[in-house]
Amino acid sequence: MSTDTVRIAAVDLGASSGRVMAARVGPDTLDLTEVTRFANIPVRAGGTLHWDVLSLYRCTLDGLREAGPVDSIGIDSWAVDYGLLDADGRLLGNPVHYRDSRTDGVIDKVLRDVPAGRLYATTGLQLQPFNTLFQLVAARDTAQLASARTLLLIPDLLAYWLTGEIGAERTNASTTQLLDVSTGTWTADLAAQVGIPAAILPPLREPGTAVGVLNPDVDRHTGLGPTQVTAVASHDTASAVVGVPARGDRFAYISCGTWSLVGVELDRPVLTEQSRAANFTNEIGVDGTVRYLRNVMGLWLLQECQRVWGVDDVEPLLRAAARSPAFRSVVDPDDPVFLPPGDMPARIGEACRRTGQPVPGTPAEMVRCILDSLALAHRAAVLDAQRLSGREVDVVHIVGGGARNELLCQLTADACGLPVLAGPVEATALGNILVQARALGVVGAGLADLRSLIRDTQPVRQHTPRGVAVAWTATRLAR
Repeated sequence: MSTDTVRIAAVDLGASSGRVMAARVGPDTLDLTEVTRFANIPVRAGGTLHWDVLSLYRCTLDGLREAGPVDSIGIDSWAVDYGLLDADGRLLGNPVHYRDSRTDGVIDKVLRDVPAGRLYATTGLQLQPFNTLFQLVAARDTAQLASARTLLLIPDLLAYWLTGEIGAERTNASTTQLLDVSTGTWTADLAAQVGIPAAILPPLREPGTAVGVLNPDVDRHTGLGPTQVTAVASHDTASAVVGVPARGDRFAYISCGTWSLVGVELDRPVLTEQSRAANFTNEIGVDGTVRYLRNVMGLWLLQECQRVWGVDDVEPLLRAAARSPAFRSVVDPDDPVFLPPGDMPARIGEACRRTGQPVPGTPAEMVRCILDSLALAHRAAVLDAQRLSGREVDVVHIVGGGARNELLCQLTADACGLPVLAGPVEATALGNILVQARALGVVGAGLADLRSLIRDTQPVRQHTPRGVAVAWTATRLAR
């Protein structure tokens, strides 16, 4: 391991914003700076909700130019969404947003051709209408798919534009429901069975491998020269799990932002019928690990309420919510009614009315309803992950933007009856950067080494459960 430090850039694209981060990394050094942040605003056109991927790429280039000279660049983003390239390598339209309604009813269509048990035994993924497989089935009869020669997930698409190199990073590929989770390879038979041309699936690559160097056009815009682009754990959750400052393996993680990804880290997938029935997913992590988790709708519910209310600063809402009665009303955050954009307060109110509970009458009561509901969903997922995997946990790590939400972290500790360690907020960028630093030889080789460096350099806040009465209430309401 080198004793030198390197300078690294991480492009981290989330569902609501993107940023370019720069870091100085060495054996005992991990200094992270946000270079630029930009909005990620979807666009509805012709009745379809799209990502404005060209705007994201322009903002990425501007951020890299502002970051200045670096030794490596890595890109991560949300999962499942993709761009299609034609035979000339040109993008065939802006990628469709996973919250678009085109996949309504597609799961049932696919399950008529492929039994749910076989789909799970092969891919290990929970059934979510936005999984890439279902998106492609929804697009099966379109001229765009007929013209496509290559499918690239969002980080791979940006890496292609930066370097001209085509490939699919494996952790993100494992979210598509087109990868065999046991072998780590594309499942061409499954693709053919549902009418997806397997030839569009690109070669796979591992986190930590070199993608290529910036092409001359990018160099002219950024002035960075032929800088290396390194494949990282390009699914943002995979990078976030690298960034969990855990000791040993008896931990659960919650990568908490627009979504809450709640689970444990395992050595092998859990493909039992009980796991499938519980809708748990097995996604590939760094170094052959498996991210065994459940998707919980997350702070999307709060974000959409803030949008409707026209409130940007969430802190006054959280202070008022902390004074509101606990568990007055709770909802199932994963009810499909909450998935699309729209009037979230009205939908939550209707869910409470439908289940015979008081309708939150003020924003503070609405926020408390959301956070109580998320804490209970976190508890259920942590309990199920332990029961189904056999992995017991002693602590819950909350990383990502939700680690700033002290009320949610405390409610999660109360509901789980376990200490919650909150932070780092920038776990995804840190995981991205450390995989690059390891590839450059300046940090230790194992995940334990990377996590030790995070513990030594990044702030973490502890939340202790406040007693059995609160935990008992959570138990009563969680089922």
